[in-house]
Amino acid sequence: MARGNRPAQPPPEELPRVLLWRWRRNPLRRRSDLTQAWIALGLFLAVLATTPAVVLLVGDGAYRHFQQTARHEAGTRHDTTAVLVHDVPRHPEPGSDEAKGTLYPVTVRFTDPHGQPRTAKTDVEPGLHAGDTVRVWVSDEGKVTDPPLTPERVRSHTLGCALLAAVAVPLIGAACYGYVGRRLERRNLAEWDSAWARTAPRWTTFT
Repeated sequence: MARGNRPAQPPPEELPRVLLWRWRRNPLRRRSDLTQAWIALGLFLAVLATTPAVVLLVGDGAYRHFQQTARHEAGTRHDTTAVLVHDVPRHPEPGSDEAKGTLYPVTVRFTDPHGQPRTAKTDVEPGLHAGDTVRVWVSDEGKVTDPPLTPERVRSHTLGCALLAAVAVPLIGAACYGYVGRRLERRNLAEWDSAWARTAPRWTTFT
């Protein structure tokens, strides 16, 4: 006896239809589902439209800020010579890559911009001896400080702020959508409770 052909199976539902179920008419779709879909679309378009503008505004503001900071530091920080007061410890592996990147804090003696002798601690390479000289940056107050911002560091800091802005805008949009989704879910649960309170007595009344 010949075996009958198996009936054709319905094609699986496409993923986009599952993702966009709130846009399709069906008896189970609630008004809040459509509202949530419109909110999601509005937030998505808002993020697309505002992200480039926010990145440009933040980047421009950060660049101006760091440029002003660099100019201020260049005018208030001075490169001078300092003399080591003590020997610097030797690295356990002289000449290694680790030794080249290792710095040790040591006390140095220098003259501040006002001609006053000062002592302070700064980080220097290993293996130096007392009496050796190093270059340090000193503020107007006579404190050892970092060198002024270079153009490369200004660009790097500006790029970092712009990237943070580019990430922050979508995160804010996602947070807003999550907040709206929770509020709508709470409202749906309250409506279900009210509907069940009206329906339950008819289901549980004995006749």
